[in-house]
Amino acid sequence: MLISLRNSLLVAALVCAGFVQAADLEKGKEINGTCAACHSDNGQGGKKGEYPRIAGQQVKYIETQLRNFRARARINIPMFPYTQERELSDEDIKDISAYLAGIKLDTKMPTYTGTEDALTRLLMAEKVMIIPRAEGDLANGEKIYQKQCAGCHGKTGKGKGMFPMLVGQYTNYLQRQVDLYLKGDRPHDDEGTVGVLNGLKAQEIQDVLAYLTSIQETEQ
Repeated sequence: MLISLRNSLLVAALVCAGFVQAADLEKGKEINGTCAACHSDNGQGGKKGEYPRIAGQQVKYIETQLRNFRARARINIPMFPYTQERELSDEDIKDISAYLAGIKLDTKMPTYTGTEDALTRLLMAEKVMIIPRAEGDLANGEKIYQKQCAGCHGKTGKGKGMFPMLVGQYTNYLQRQVDLYLKGDRPHDDEGTVGVLNGLKAQEIQDVLAYLTSIQETEQ
């Protein structure tokens, strides 16, 4: 009885201290086989931004959105069959989120040594993701972004915790999400349907999107 009590207290202490079971990356990779049909093997998404980049995204953000899709709190018809609880459990969500967050994509073509075979070169090239530069006033975009957006999405646009990475994301996809926010079809995080984006003009938003395409780093 005493040993059982001690074990229970130890488990409780570990949970309170944040020692939780690590995500199963191999299971996450397996689950990604389903995601790849739309988001590609390496999580780059659709070439025209019809499907977002999810590689390198914030873990907590992916987890939250998958739960929102599953609960139908975020309306996205193509995601429903894959995120209902019978298809994607909480454990699965944790595993796939960790796996996707760990994928790194280069933003310039690799330098080959000459020793790689054709398949290796192809795989290296497939992990390159370069977002085309968008038109806009970069100086104004930087000013607005650093004042209005950086607090949540990070100074370099890589996101923070619950807030998604924006840099390295398709411009067309970001613009569609902005449109959804402005129409009230998607809440802007905890701001509800009215927030920072509602106070910006269309050209200012375009300038921010242009700025984001100008700050891609060598590796995301």
